[in-house]
Amino acid sequence: MKPVKISIIIPCLNEAEQILTTLSPLQALRKRGHEIILVDGGSEDGTPTLCTQLVDKLLHTGPGRSLQMNQGARHATGDVLCFLHADTLCRNDMDKAISDKLCESKNIWGRFNIRLSSNYWPFRVIEWFINMRSTLTGIATGDQCIFICRNIFQKLSGYADIPLMEDIELSKRLRKISRPVCIKRHKIITSSRRWEENGIINTILLMWSLRLRYFLGSSPSSLVKTYYPHASKK
Repeated sequence: MKPVKISIIIPCLNEAEQILTTLSPLQALRKRGHEIILVDGGSEDGTPTLCTQLVDKLLHTGPGRSLQMNQGARHATGDVLCFLHADTLCRNDMDKAISDKLCESKNIWGRFNIRLSSNYWPFRVIEWFINMRSTLTGIATGDQCIFICRNIFQKLSGYADIPLMEDIELSKRLRKISRPVCIKRHKIITSSRRWEENGIINTILLMWSLRLRYFLGSSPSSLVKTYYPHASKK
């Protein structure tokens, strides 16, 4: 069987404090023939300069994850596209886990179970609910490191051009083809900084309300003003 090449696409914006930690374990994947594509959305903290030697392609766009990820996908050469947040850490053998899962029963897409970065015990409960919700609904979010066969991603015309909920919107379209496979034993570590900065209860209520409003028909353009209140005031 032909080896599966993975293109890891990382949208980022002002991630100088975190990006080297994210890219470090991925260097082993580059040595095995996979590629890393960093798509910067206009960082002002020197993020692109830090990454030059640690990625295969460095692209520049305006801000917006859907815009950045679609741009990365257009330049990708891998059989599988793996969308990784800049504040999420993966194991250096994640390529094998993805390849194994996609070779089982001709699966076309999937995601990882997550572990939140904080050691504070409530985060063990939060991550359990995140993973369980995704398992039950078949909906994956961006911090779960969504991976998709490139031909399927292209057939669906990629992420919708919306400022928020692009991961949920794509998941719903993918779910019509098949449910996602889940990689449970190779958990990725995603940042808990939003919960830590804004408060656990406030963040949970915010996330639930945004998803409920989206389910009831609110547009992503209106939701993004709630999610990024400071940006909407500029």
